[in-house]
Amino acid sequence: MAGQAVRGIREPTQKIAIAGSDDAVSQRHARAVIDLCLRAGEAMLATGASAADVVATVLRMSAGYGLNGTHVDITFTSVTISVHRGLNEDPISVMRVVKVRTTDYARLQAVYRLIDEITAGDELMHVDEARERLGAILTQPHPYRRWLVTAGKATLAGGVVVMYDASFVLVIVAAVAAIAVDLLTRRMAKWGIAAFFGQIAAAMITTWAAVGMYWLRSMGIELPGANRPTVIVISGIIMLLSGIGLTAAARDAIDGYYVTATARGMEVVMLTLGLAVGISVTIGVAIRLGVPMRVGTTLGPDGGLVAGVVGAALIGVGFALTSYVHLRVVPLMAAVAGLVFAVYYVLLPLTDQPGVVPGLAGVVAGVLGYLVYRWLKVPESAMTMAGIIGLIPGLAVYRALYSIMDSEYGISAAMPALVSAIAVGLGLAAGTTIGGFLTRQTFGLDRSAIIASRRTRGAR
Repeated sequence: MAGQAVRGIREPTQKIAIAGSDDAVSQRHARAVIDLCLRAGEAMLATGASAADVVATVLRMSAGYGLNGTHVDITFTSVTISVHRGLNEDPISVMRVVKVRTTDYARLQAVYRLIDEITAGDELMHVDEARERLGAILTQPHPYRRWLVTAGKATLAGGVVVMYDASFVLVIVAAVAAIAVDLLTRRMAKWGIAAFFGQIAAAMITTWAAVGMYWLRSMGIELPGANRPTVIVISGIIMLLSGIGLTAAARDAIDGYYVTATARGMEVVMLTLGLAVGISVTIGVAIRLGVPMRVGTTLGPDGGLVAGVVGAALIGVGFALTSYVHLRVVPLMAAVAGLVFAVYYVLLPLTDQPGVVPGLAGVVAGVLGYLVYRWLKVPESAMTMAGIIGLIPGLAVYRALYSIMDSEYGISAAMPALVSAIAVGLGLAAGTTIGGFLTRQTFGLDRSAIIASRRTRGAR
């Protein structure tokens, strides 16, 4: 009796080492499907999709074409697909290396739409036709020219200054510095110089712009409204940090893809170190040259709700342009960014814990990101990133770096700001992930997506 009361009576929630069941699938068909899935997975990973999304999508495609015993392995730079075809047929394993990583949401959106057509249609699309259409997506030109991307970076930097309620002069200086940063980093990338050194050079440009403003003030030249040059550095920090995958690394870790999350996290660390080196060296040189610099203590939401919402909307527009989002989606991203900042501003007085309010705002961004994805098939990460970029802790990072260079006790003095910045970053990452998860559970997925999502996770 006691044994029957405690003995399990159901199958495991996650079956282990089940024999393959794809014996009826021909080798040619299996190879064609794997090739298509690999190309789609590589394209998604290269253009900004998370590891969980790539795995779920590849499993949806392979199941749609009759390969139910497919296994997918994702790392930061490769996609591997294996098919165990039972005892009577040889298994097939193929790997593709992701050589290019960029942010191209227009292309990613087109890939999503193609995959939905493949998996949701009444009549299954032929593999060769799907491969041709995928190739056309991957070779099509960007939705707009490169100079508009540069203008987007200038808009993003200017939006940061507006959000901090600074003057029009500082908006212009920050925008010009952002243009210089974009032109320089693009040239360095063409020369094959590592991104770490590109971050150093970019950070030095924005910091020297602020140093120049401080030097003019020390010489008695007071530009109208240029009383807080610190925001120029902060705009550069947020612009440079917006292009690295802190939230993507956190989401991969939360989803259980620890190898990919570790690689993304190391990339974040290296690029952030490059940013820190560039700012620290410039601040150190400026201090030794006698340029009077200081860090403001009331930058941020003290500028008011209106300035914050307008600045966040401009940041959303700038990020949309830099990530090649279709122009018709740009106003929507601006609205999402403004709404998320409004939520952040309203909740901020309720607690003094650094990561709580950004986390709640991140939940809102995650919810809106998934709703827009279900409505317009715009990638979730595009909307969520547009919503949270304005909340990146640029001021905390700058305070920490300034404290390190300004005092012999710099490390201990910088620790509170560093801890605050880390807490905000983790709060944003966790919030966006939780928001997306809750919305999926509330509004649901299509059946094939639910099955694929469950297959990407372990036992519950």
